[in-house]
Amino acid sequence: MTPERICLYAGSFDPITLGHMDIIERAANVFDRVLVAVASNPGKQCAFSLDDRMYMIRQATAHMKRVQVTSCRGLTVAFAREQGASVLIRGLRAVSDFEGERGLAQINRAIAPDVETLFLIGKPEHSHISSSAVREMAGYGCDLTGFVPEGLEDMIRAHFEHEKGKRSTLD
Repeated sequence: MTPERICLYAGSFDPITLGHMDIIERAANVFDRVLVAVASNPGKQCAFSLDDRMYMIRQATAHMKRVQVTSCRGLTVAFAREQGASVLIRGLRAVSDFEGERGLAQINRAIAPDVETLFLIGKPEHSHISSSAVREMAGYGCDLTGFVPEGLEDMIRAHFEHEKGKRSTLD
Protein backbone atom coordinates (compact mmCIF):
# COMPACT_ATOMS: atom_id res chain seq x y z
CA MET A 1 0.00 0.00 0.00
CA THR A 2 1.32 3.43 -0.96
CA PRO A 3 1.79 5.87 1.90
CA GLU A 4 -0.64 8.77 2.06
CA ARG A 5 0.72 11.88 0.34
CA ILE A 6 0.14 14.80 2.73
CA CYS A 7 0.94 18.46 2.11
CA LEU A 8 0.68 21.48 4.36
CA TYR A 9 -0.48 24.89 3.15
CA ALA A 10 0.09 27.42 5.92
CA GLY A 11 -0.75 31.09 6.13
CA SER A 12 -2.61 33.71 8.09
CA PHE A 13 -5.63 33.63 5.73
CA ASP A 14 -6.84 36.96 7.14
CA PRO A 15 -9.29 36.41 5.39
CA ILE A 16 -9.16 33.55 2.89
CA THR A 17 -9.34 34.75 -0.73
CA LEU A 18 -10.08 33.19 -4.10
CA GLY A 19 -6.32 33.11 -4.65
CA HIS A 20 -5.92 30.90 -1.57
CA MET A 21 -8.81 28.73 -2.75
CA ASP A 22 -7.13 28.23 -6.13
CA ILE A 23 -3.99 26.91 -4.42
CA ILE A 24 -5.98 24.66 -2.05
CA GLU A 25 -8.07 23.19 -4.88
CA ARG A 26 -5.03 22.50 -7.04
CA ALA A 27 -3.12 20.92 -4.13
CA ALA A 28 -6.14 18.70 -3.43
CA ASN A 29 -5.91 17.41 -7.01
CA VAL A 30 -2.32 16.28 -6.41
CA PHE A 31 -2.20 15.15 -2.77
CA ASP A 32 -4.24 12.64 -0.78
CA ARG A 33 -4.63 15.12 2.05
CA VAL A 34 -4.17 18.89 2.22
CA LEU A 35 -3.72 20.36 5.68
CA VAL A 36 -4.59 24.05 5.65
CA ALA A 37 -2.81 25.41 8.71
CA VAL A 38 -3.95 28.78 9.98
CA ALA A 39 -0.96 30.45 11.58
CA SER A 40 -1.32 31.71 15.11
CA ASN A 41 1.43 34.27 15.47
CA PRO A 42 1.23 36.42 18.62
CA GLY A 43 3.52 38.97 16.95
CA LYS A 44 1.11 39.54 14.08
CA GLN A 45 -2.09 41.53 14.52
CA CYS A 46 -4.87 39.88 12.51
CA ALA A 47 -8.25 41.42 11.69
CA PHE A 48 -10.03 38.12 12.32
CA SER A 49 -9.63 35.79 15.27
CA LEU A 50 -8.02 32.39 14.76
CA ASP A 51 -11.43 30.74 15.24
CA ASP A 52 -13.07 33.02 12.65
CA ARG A 53 -10.33 32.37 10.11
CA MET A 54 -10.62 28.61 10.63
CA TYR A 55 -14.41 28.80 10.37
CA MET A 56 -14.24 30.72 7.07
CA ILE A 57 -11.80 28.21 5.58
CA ARG A 58 -13.92 25.27 6.73
CA GLN A 59 -16.98 26.86 5.11
CA ALA A 60 -15.11 27.53 1.87
CA THR A 61 -13.60 24.03 1.67
CA ALA A 62 -16.54 22.00 3.01
CA HIS A 63 -17.02 20.40 -0.41
CA MET A 64 -13.41 19.19 -0.54
CA LYS A 65 -13.04 15.82 1.16
CA ARG A 66 -9.23 15.84 1.06
CA VAL A 67 -8.89 19.16 2.91
CA GLN A 68 -8.50 19.48 6.67
CA VAL A 69 -8.24 22.78 8.51
CA THR A 70 -6.07 23.14 11.57
CA SER A 71 -4.01 25.79 13.34
CA CYS A 72 -0.31 25.95 14.05
CA ARG A 73 2.15 27.88 16.15
CA GLY A 74 5.87 27.98 15.78
CA LEU A 75 7.88 26.83 12.80
CA THR A 76 5.71 25.66 9.92
CA VAL A 77 8.25 23.07 8.80
CA ALA A 78 8.33 21.52 12.28
CA PHE A 79 4.52 21.42 12.32
CA ALA A 80 4.53 19.77 8.88
CA ARG A 81 6.80 17.03 10.21
CA GLU A 82 4.57 16.52 13.27
CA GLN A 83 1.56 16.10 10.97
CA GLY A 84 3.31 13.68 8.62
CA ALA A 85 3.36 16.17 5.73
CA SER A 86 6.30 15.75 3.39
CA VAL A 87 5.54 18.84 1.30
CA LEU A 88 4.95 22.51 2.10
CA ILE A 89 2.76 24.27 -0.46
CA ARG A 90 3.47 27.92 -1.17
CA GLY A 91 1.45 30.07 -3.55
CA LEU A 92 3.08 32.68 -5.75
CA ARG A 93 1.03 35.56 -7.18
CA ALA A 94 3.85 37.45 -8.86
CA VAL A 95 7.58 37.27 -9.54
CA SER A 96 8.09 39.65 -6.60
CA ASP A 97 6.82 36.91 -4.22
CA PHE A 98 9.54 34.50 -5.34
CA GLU A 99 12.63 35.93 -3.62
CA GLY A 100 11.15 35.92 -0.14
CA GLU A 101 9.59 32.51 -0.63
CA ARG A 102 12.83 31.06 -2.02
CA GLY A 103 14.75 32.23 1.04
CA LEU A 104 12.14 30.72 3.35
CA ALA A 105 12.23 27.44 1.40
CA GLN A 106 16.01 27.27 1.76
CA ILE A 107 15.81 27.85 5.51
CA ASN A 108 13.11 25.16 5.81
CA ARG A 109 15.26 22.75 3.80
CA ALA A 110 18.19 23.36 6.15
CA ILE A 111 15.97 22.63 9.14
CA ALA A 112 14.10 19.68 7.62
CA PRO A 113 15.72 18.27 4.47
CA ASP A 114 13.00 15.62 4.28
CA VAL A 115 10.25 18.24 3.75
CA GLU A 116 10.03 19.66 0.23
CA THR A 117 8.60 23.05 -0.71
CA LEU A 118 6.37 23.12 -3.76
CA PHE A 119 5.49 26.45 -5.36
CA LEU A 120 2.16 26.78 -7.12
CA ILE A 121 1.74 29.82 -9.32
CA GLY A 122 -1.68 31.37 -8.86
CA LYS A 123 -4.04 31.90 -11.74
CA PRO A 124 -3.52 35.26 -13.46
CA GLU A 125 -7.10 36.31 -12.70
CA HIS A 126 -6.27 36.10 -8.98
CA SER A 127 -2.86 37.80 -9.06
CA HIS A 128 -4.26 41.13 -7.85
CA ILE A 129 -6.09 39.61 -4.87
CA SER A 130 -4.53 39.76 -1.42
CA SER A 131 -5.99 39.50 2.06
CA SER A 132 -4.85 43.04 2.83
CA ALA A 133 -6.70 44.36 -0.25
CA VAL A 134 -9.83 42.45 0.81
CA ARG A 135 -9.61 43.92 4.32
CA GLU A 136 -9.28 47.43 2.92
CA MET A 137 -12.17 46.92 0.50
CA ALA A 138 -14.36 45.48 3.26
CA GLY A 139 -13.52 48.43 5.50
CA TYR A 140 -14.98 50.73 2.85
CA GLY A 141 -18.03 48.54 2.33
CA CYS A 142 -17.05 47.42 -1.19
CA ASP A 143 -18.54 44.40 -2.93
CA LEU A 144 -16.25 41.43 -2.30
CA THR A 145 -17.68 39.22 -5.04
CA GLY A 146 -14.83 37.79 -7.08
CA PHE A 147 -12.34 38.29 -4.25
CA VAL A 148 -13.44 35.87 -1.51
CA PRO A 149 -15.19 32.50 -1.55
CA GLU A 150 -18.93 32.63 -2.10
CA GLY A 151 -20.90 32.80 1.12
CA LEU A 152 -18.22 34.63 3.13
CA GLU A 153 -18.79 38.15 1.79
CA ASP A 154 -21.46 39.05 4.36
CA MET A 155 -19.46 37.69 7.30
CA ILE A 156 -16.36 39.65 6.28
CA ARG A 157 -18.26 42.88 5.65
CA ALA A 158 -20.21 42.53 8.92
CA HIS A 159 -16.95 42.14 10.83
CA PHE A 160 -15.62 45.42 9.46
CA GLU A 161 -18.92 47.25 10.00
CA HIS A 162 -18.82 46.10 13.63
CA GLU A 163 -15.20 47.23 14.00
CA LYS A 164 -16.02 50.58 12.39
CA GLY A 165 -18.89 51.04 14.85
CA LYS A 166 -16.56 50.36 17.78
CA ARG A 167 -14.06 52.95 16.53
CA SER A 168 -16.64 55.64 15.91
CA THR A 169 -17.94 55.42 19.49
CA LEU A 170 -14.43 56.12 20.76
CA ASP A 171 -13.86 59.19 18.56
